[in-house]
Amino acid sequence: MPTDQPPTNGTWRNPAQISSPRAFVLMASGVLMGLILAGYSLFTARSASTLFVPAEDVALVNQQPVSRSDYLALLQTLYGVDLAHASAGQRHKVLEDMIREELFVQRGKELDIAATDPDVRSALVNAVELEIAENAITTSPGEPALRQFYEAHRDRYVSEGIMRVKDVVFATAADAQARLNGRDSGKSAGDEFYFAAKIHLGDTLFASARELADGTVSAPIALADGVHILEMQSNRRPVPFDFAAARAQVLSDYRNRAIDRLKASGEAFLRRRANVLIADDMR
Repeated sequence: MPTDQPPTNGTWRNPAQISSPRAFVLMASGVLMGLILAGYSLFTARSASTLFVPAEDVALVNQQPVSRSDYLALLQTLYGVDLAHASAGQRHKVLEDMIREELFVQRGKELDIAATDPDVRSALVNAVELEIAENAITTSPGEPALRQFYEAHRDRYVSEGIMRVKDVVFATAADAQARLNGRDSGKSAGDEFYFAAKIHLGDTLFASARELADGTVSAPIALADGVHILEMQSNRRPVPFDFAAARAQVLSDYRNRAIDRLKASGEAFLRRRANVLIADDMR
């Protein structure tokens, strides 16, 4: 009959007495291994403190990386050499300058200079605008897109007109008809670009002047200061540019339009996610 009594030869042992020390050793080993893995993960994480500089960086300043690619670019910009041909002094100078810059940037953040210094605020705004518009700045549009933009805005791509006109002012309409006692207003002198003539003459007189041919005069134009008659001496009207001549300006205008759209979209996105409160007297 089976029995739970130990054999009488003295060789039987309780299994718990055999496994307890071994289990304790295994448990301690597991805990130690877990601590090692946790410590490795902690000290090699990008956002955590570490004693090792990642391969893509040349230094860590308060755990903030100093990029190796930026270091190489600055070395090339300052000395015109790559890393292999730079002297020890050049390498050291560039590295120390970059570390200094990072230290000052971090201190500026601590002092919140961006909130108080107008120049820093302006630089930040410009940097964000450039980041938003980067795609439009770096992308080259195709010829069909440029030609389509050119056709839609042909009035922009013309030569600047030039006119030489004399503005004679009379006291009354009768004097103007008889050309009696007129005086030169002095608003226009010599050859002027259209935009300058428009500024000097004003919208009303310029609108009449631009339609005059060489050697002709305008009908009397009554204004608050008297009755004007324009005597056109020379009128070289704007000449449209073809696409080839206007292409550089078309490309600039196309990019500026794309940049403006991206900036407006970026601003709208920032406003949507922002909590903006406006004073009652400013609404």
